[in-house]
Order: sequence, then C-alpha cells, then structure tokens
Amino acid sequence: MARNEQLMKPATAAKKLGVYLPATPEEFREGDISRSEFDRLQSEPPEWLAELRRTGPHPRPVVAAKLGVSVSGLARAGIDEALTTQQITELLQQMPEWLVTERATQAAVRAENARLKEQRRARD
Repeated sequence: MARNEQLMKPATAAKKLGVYLPATPEEFREGDISRSEFDRLQSEPPEWLAELRRTGPHPRPVVAAKLGVSVSGLARAGIDEALTTQQITELLQQMPEWLVTERATQAAVRAENARLKEQRRARD
C-alpha cells in the first residue's frame, strides 16, 4: 500500500460498491480498505462480490432502485431490511398496492424534476 494512500471504512466501501455490509465476508468488514484495493474490487470483483451483486441481499438504496421507488417509499411500505434479488422479483411480479402507488409517486417526482430542469435550461 502506498504511504499516503487514502483508506475508507468497510461501510463506506460497501455503500460505494452497492452491497449490504453484513453480507460481506468477515475479512472485508474487519479493516479499512485502501483506494487501490477498492479500485481492484470494482475492476475485478471477486466471486463473493459478484454473487452479492447478483443475488443479494441488497442494501435499501439498491432495493429502491430495482423496484423503481425511493428509499422513503420503502420506509412508508414498512420495508426496512435488505432484500434478495428473488424477493425483489417476487414483489415486481405481485405488484402490491403500495408498490404501484410508490412507483407512480417516483415517476411524478422524476417528471417534475425533468420539467424544472428544462425550465431552468430555457431561462439560461
């Protein structure tokens, strides 16, 4: 490791990698991760990382993105734990009422943000 290389906490690295920290291997959770180690994880993900990204459990921001809702929408629905890819797929197939409502809310927010961005662009 380079002498002045930046280190990040495992929680930060997990967040940046889009994985659920408690599901990572113990050696990942035990110590700080250097920038070069992090870059290597991104460019050449080990099997445990590829498997976590593929099947989960996924952290809430990833769950929200896969469901097309906000993290707040997950909270309103009472979903506060990590979900696996299979659980997410089942929710998308079942489309419970809360998911339909939250997806519509998220779509409206995106449309409004796009409208405001276009309005700002027109003024500049």
